[in-house]
Amino acid sequence: MADKTPEGTPAAAPGAPSAPAVLTAAPGYQVRRLYQAYLAGWSRTVGPTLTGPQFAVLATVEVSPGCDQSSLASAVALDTSTMADLARRLEDRGLLERRTPAADGRRKLLFLTAEGERALREADGRARELNERLLAPYEPADRERLLRELTALADDWERLSTDN
Repeated sequence: MADKTPEGTPAAAPGAPSAPAVLTAAPGYQVRRLYQAYLAGWSRTVGPTLTGPQFAVLATVEVSPGCDQSSLASAVALDTSTMADLARRLEDRGLLERRTPAADGRRKLLFLTAEGERALREADGRARELNERLLAPYEPADRERLLRELTALADDWERLSTDN
């Protein structure tokens, strides 16, 4: 693990600038650091087969087959245009099937294909391995508390982002 400064940021190489206090004291900066580290871990552990958002979509469709694309976007924290593009790409790869109901030609209902089920099963074990590595420093009760707090924080920040 890299040396850390007292603020918990990675130590800069000699002569390189370090993050100023205005950043290290900002929760958004720390969240971005967490997310960057998570993306790197995802890439190394889960691999290039599925991105995190693709995995989230497939996992959600698995437990809610036939859900509509718009509702799914909300469930997996994607905006509707990103969701539409992601679903189209998963469909092009043969992992997802989008069906248009006769009653509403604008809606797209999502279903996993057999190949999508296989890709999800393959990625699921590695995603669980990553989760275990990320939470390894915490006892089970602390893990539950951490996840509750992260969920509450995400819920609060999502509400703030929609306030006028």
